[in-house]
Order: sequence, then C-alpha cells, then structure tokens
Amino acid sequence: MLPRGIKPGRPQVWTRRQLIDGIRWRTRTGAPWRDVPERYGPWDRAYDLFRRWQRVATWARIITQLHAEADAKRLITWDVNVDSTVCEAHQHAARAVKRGISRKSRPAESSSSRPTMASDPPEAG
Repeated sequence: MLPRGIKPGRPQVWTRRQLIDGIRWRTRTGAPWRDVPERYGPWDRAYDLFRRWQRVATWARIITQLHAEADAKRLITWDVNVDSTVCEAHQHAARAVKRGISRKSRPAESSSSRPTMASDPPEAG
C-alpha cells in the first residue's frame, strides 16, 4: 500500500519505516511535531513525509484500502449510535418562538448611517 521511493542512489539514513512510526506516534499522542522522539528520525523529516503523502492523498488511499479489506473479512461492524446528551442549542435558539409565544419585533432603526447626537436637528420625515 505504501508508495515506492523514486530517488535512486545513496540509501537514506532514516528508513521510511522509522519515519512512518514517528508519524504514527505523533498522531496517536497529539504531541507537537518537534516532540517526536529521535529514534523515529528527525521530526522535520517525518513531518515532510506526512505532508507530501497528505497532499497526494496517500493517507486517504491507505485508510480506504484498509477499511475495504477489514470490511471484506467482516472485521468491522457498521453500527450507528447517536447520543443526544452532548447536543447544545445554537446561540440564536434563545430567540426562537416557544409554545406559540413570540417576542415583539424591535422598532425600526433610524435611516441615518451615523449615530445621532443631541445637537443634531430632528429628521424630517
């Protein structure tokens, strides 16, 4: 499932396996990239590999293929469970109509685009 390297020549100091393990460690722990342990290679090399594969959708392809293989072997149970205990009302729901009682509308705003001052003459209208 992993893409093959395209650069011929001298072997890399850090194996791709070490870098992938560093990426897995970082995503599992949620730690910053700079905190990836040195045994997985330099953090910036792991980050570069992660971003390169993210840009070309390699990670999405790997996950899709792993899901498909696990589903074919009946290793995944596709149950959906919705728990409403964490649902919250939107901030604008406070002004919603409740039980047939609605708030009266506010008076229309002044047509002037600037605030009026006490020294301003009254508007004709």
